[in-house]
Amino acid sequence: MISQELKEQFRKEIDTYEKAALAFESGELDRQAFKGISGGFGSYAQKDSRLMLRLRIPGGCLTKELLKFLADEIGQKQADLLKITTCQTIQVHNLRAKAAASMMRNALEVGIVTRGGGGDNPRNVMASPLSGVEKGETFDVMPYVQTVGDYLLTQLPSLHMPRKLKVGFSNTPANETHATFRDLGFIAREDGTFSVYCAGGLGPNPLLGVHIADGADPSEVTLYVSAMVRLFTACGNYESRAKARTRYLQKTLGPDQLRARFLEYLDEARKEEAPWPVPWEDEWLKEGDGEISGKRILEQKQPGLYTVSYHPVGGCLPPEKPRALYETIKDMDDVQVRLAPDGTLYIINLKASEVPAVLGVTADGAGTLFESSVSCIGAAVCQHGLQDSQGLLRALVERVRQENFADGVLPKLHISGCPSSCGSHQAAALGLMGQAKKVDGEIRPAFRLFVNGCETNPGARLGEAKDVFLADRLPEFFIELGHTIQSANATFETWYPSHQEEFSALCAKYSQ
Repeated sequence: MISQELKEQFRKEIDTYEKAALAFESGELDRQAFKGISGGFGSYAQKDSRLMLRLRIPGGCLTKELLKFLADEIGQKQADLLKITTCQTIQVHNLRAKAAASMMRNALEVGIVTRGGGGDNPRNVMASPLSGVEKGETFDVMPYVQTVGDYLLTQLPSLHMPRKLKVGFSNTPANETHATFRDLGFIAREDGTFSVYCAGGLGPNPLLGVHIADGADPSEVTLYVSAMVRLFTACGNYESRAKARTRYLQKTLGPDQLRARFLEYLDEARKEEAPWPVPWEDEWLKEGDGEISGKRILEQKQPGLYTVSYHPVGGCLPPEKPRALYETIKDMDDVQVRLAPDGTLYIINLKASEVPAVLGVTADGAGTLFESSVSCIGAAVCQHGLQDSQGLLRALVERVRQENFADGVLPKLHISGCPSSCGSHQAAALGLMGQAKKVDGEIRPAFRLFVNGCETNPGARLGEAKDVFLADRLPEFFIELGHTIQSANATFETWYPSHQEEFSALCAKYSQ
C-alpha cells in the first residue's frame, strides 16, 4: 500500500486536473494542451469532447469492495460505457469534467490510483488473471505484481521518462500478459525464479523483447524494475516521441549492449536501494461443497473450488453489470473478480453451489471463441482512432451467428482501430488494424489483416502483415473462411498451418 503522505499528494494534484478539465469543457483550453495535463491522471478527451477515466487495477484484481465502489460510482455518475482494456484496467467513458474529478477522488479513497494511468508514466502492472488459482501454474505471481505496482507509484513524483513503461508478469507459458514483449516482463520458472525480458512492444515497428536473464531472484523484482527505469531514462529518446518507446533501444544500443547496460543498472540499483518486501497472504481456506462442470466453468487448483468466465462482447461491460455481479457475490466468502487482458472477467473461488448464480448473471456474454474477440474502444470514441473497431466486431459477430459454425472454426480476433495496437492485433492468430483505402478516388474505411501471431512462450511471434480489406468486405470474408474450415472438419488453429496458400488466395479474393 502507498503511504498516506503520497495519497494526500495525489489528492491535491486532482485539483489541477479538475481545473484543466473544466477549462477544456468550456472551450478555454484546447484539446492538445488538455491532453498534456490530463494524460498523467489517466484521463483523456474523447472524440466528442466528453472524458474517459482509466482506473488502475494492478493485476486486474477486483475485490468485492472495489466492485461495489465501481457499481456505486457508475450509478451516481450515470456512466453508460465501460471498457476492459488489454492492460487490465477499466476505462469509464462519457464523463463530464466534474464527474471525472469526483470519481478520481473517490477512487483514491478505496485504493484505486488513476495518477500515472496515461502520459509518460509507468502503467498498470499486469498479471496472468488466474494467478494463485490456476491449475498447472508455475507459481503465483500476484504478490509480486502488487509490490511492483506500489513501488512504481512511489516513483511517479520524481520520474521523467521519454514515454510510458508497461510491466507484465506471467504465471504460465500461455503468456497472456505478453511479458516477453513488454517494456519489462517476468516469466515464472519451475525453479521458483523469473526469466526477465525487456524493451519489447507492439504498435509501429513492433519487436519481441530482449532476453535479459534467467534465474532472477523474485525478492529482487523491484530492483529489476529500477534497473529498467534507469536504463530508459538514461538511454531513451527525448527528442522524437515516435521513437521514444523502449523497443527502439534495441536499435540504438543493439541487444547485447542493451543487456549489458541493463545488468549494469541492476548492480547500481542493488547498491543504492533495498528491495521491497513482498507480502504474502495466507492461502484461501475456503472448502468446496461438491462438484460441477460445464461451459465457462474452470476447476481451480484448490480442490472443490471453481472459476466462472464471462466475456462481454468487445470487452465492453454493460453499465448495470458491476451492480448485478456485486449483489450476486457479496455474501460469498473469498470471491473475487479478475480482469483479463482479452476483456474476459473471471469470478474466482466459487463453491459448486455458488456457480449457478454466477453463471446466470453472466449469461449475456460471448458464447464462442470468435465472439470472445478482442477490440480496442475504436474511432467512434477514441480521438486518435482511425476506424470503428467495436462497430466492426459487432457486425462480424452478428453475421457469423447466422451460420452456426462449430466453436473454434473461426479464431479469436484482435482488432485495433489504428496502428497503436490497443487491441494487440500483432500478437493474434488473426488480427485487424484500422486504416483507410482509396477506391475510385474515394477514401473508405479499411483494415489490414495480420496472421499467425502468437503470445505463447516459448514460441512467441509477431503476426505477418497481409492484405488490406474494405471494412464492408470483411463479414463475407470470414463467412467463406468459416465454411472452408468447417467443411474440412477442422478449426482455424489446426487448418491454417497446412492451408496457407488457400488462405492467401481467399484473402486476395476479398481484398481486391
